[in-house]
Amino acid sequence: MNQVFANRRRALRAGLASEKLDSLLVTHPADWYYLTGFTGDSGALVISRDHEPRAALITDGRFLSQAAEETGGVKIVKQAGALYPSVGKFLHEGRGRRVGFDASQLTVAQHGELLRGMGERPALRAAPGLVARLRMRKETSELAAMRRAALVADQVMALAASMLKPGVREFEVAAEIEYQMKKRGASGPAFETIVAFGPRAALPHARATAKRLRKNELVVLDLGAILAHYCSDITRTYFVGRASLRVRGWYKAVVEAQGAAIAAVRDGVSCGDVDAAARNVLARYKLDRYFVHSTGHGLGLEVHEDPRVAKGQSRLLEPGNVITIEPGVYLPEIGGIRIEDDVAVHANRSEVLTRVSRDFTEL
Repeated sequence: MNQVFANRRRALRAGLASEKLDSLLVTHPADWYYLTGFTGDSGALVISRDHEPRAALITDGRFLSQAAEETGGVKIVKQAGALYPSVGKFLHEGRGRRVGFDASQLTVAQHGELLRGMGERPALRAAPGLVARLRMRKETSELAAMRRAALVADQVMALAASMLKPGVREFEVAAEIEYQMKKRGASGPAFETIVAFGPRAALPHARATAKRLRKNELVVLDLGAILAHYCSDITRTYFVGRASLRVRGWYKAVVEAQGAAIAAVRDGVSCGDVDAAARNVLARYKLDRYFVHSTGHGLGLEVHEDPRVAKGQSRLLEPGNVITIEPGVYLPEIGGIRIEDDVAVHANRSEVLTRVSRDFTEL
């Protein structure tokens, strides 16, 4: 596995050369895991193009042994005092003249501490997205992990649907979902599980409450598992009771919108065109104004990654991307319908990783 991380660092160094950077400061835990295998939650990684050590992880005494065990080919440096002044001093001691950093992963206070530790050299330069661009293209081992995470999500979704009976509370279903994930080997949920009954299903990111399920209500379940560091993300909508023709029509529109977007997913297609495929279907049903978020997002070590599958996004899909496709309609005071699956892009096809039935289901 150490060779996998070494290969990723080598690819990053090629990116540093194209950006005319001598080193890159990596401050985001998911990024430093991707590059080294370190799973601690405090530290900073410096990747250098030509200067030795070419990879150095600065962290505190709590993580020194862990870092040494988890990483290979990475110099472990014990911080002296606070983290960012220590990192600044390390950079000052010779990582080249131009050091890049991702401003979206660094606070103003941390930036100030770095500058004080560095003194007059080297120069810090904003270089966003260098690691994120590598992470977008999943390797074979990453795709295998994501298939397993999707399988856990499928199993737990089926179990959660069986709990949907009048009287059950949202947070009871959410708690069981997260317990069942861990029972199947997940380290935890990829995000706070969404369980929304009735009118609350019109809230795209509803938090589970003590609301009890009543007959003839829509239910939105949105869940994801972290397995072997990688995330899954799936949403299904159910109806408890007997649905009206209007509700059935809304559901049909969302299924068609999702199907059109999934069909559009392939190598070389823009993310904006995938988003438009879903919106065009909903527009034909005169439901597009009730679709209040983007069609999807990248998925991997984090539940929200690049690329964004949203209106106007020009980035082209490429093999190794894994994205969600999740159109929805939200009718205030009535409820909402969202259907979401995880889709991998291959050179000549796409692959839907989550496989729970999307058929309209009355319980």
